[in-house]
Amino acid sequence: MSRANLDKDPHEVAAMFDGVAAGYDRANSFMTFGFDRRWRTATARVLDARPGEKVLDLAAGTGVSTSEYARGGAWCLAADFSFGMLTSGKHRGVPMVAADALHLPFADNSFDAATISFGIRNFVDTKAALTEIARVVRPGGRLVICEVSTPAFGPIRFLYRKFILRAMTLVGRLTSSNPAAYGYLAESMLTWPDQRTLAEMIASSGWSDVEWLNLTFGAVAIHRATKPAEKAP
Repeated sequence: MSRANLDKDPHEVAAMFDGVAAGYDRANSFMTFGFDRRWRTATARVLDARPGEKVLDLAAGTGVSTSEYARGGAWCLAADFSFGMLTSGKHRGVPMVAADALHLPFADNSFDAATISFGIRNFVDTKAALTEIARVVRPGGRLVICEVSTPAFGPIRFLYRKFILRAMTLVGRLTSSNPAAYGYLAESMLTWPDQRTLAEMIASSGWSDVEWLNLTFGAVAIHRATKPAEKAP
């Protein structure tokens, strides 16, 4: 079974997720001790997808988040570059498409909002992906990212990095069909930038009004941003 490395070769990452697709959602719930559901609910509230809107759920995996966002009546599209993930989520009944975040197969200004949950850290070029996402979101549209982050309080940050993250990884390995893949996931969590650094990256990629909300003491954070309105000629 394959696992990716921190150089995040797209083929290796896709192959790794293809290999864990069948039990991915179950392993995620075990690994996060059920907090994944709370984080998804919080992200849906921040996204606030409404009837008549078109929402791109990028790195959507099996579409578990997409189906959550669609409950409010918006048209939500699950996009992922892992065919295994998309195939495993066919039963969810949401539209799905295979797509590379760096080369999205959509016209400019196609969506009212775009969202990524626990997937952006797997992109080989985060800033290029953020810029490409801005291209397909209309002026005034929204970006919502839910991702692992850095607890602000020192003692909690120490506990998270030394004990909790290791426990999560161990549980993931025990419940996954590809235990080696969870070694990569742990490494990617530890090397991912903190809240402010990610916010600055988002702002430098064509987004404005960037802000974030810490969840679970900052172990996870939701970043929200807006695509600037087009200036009148």
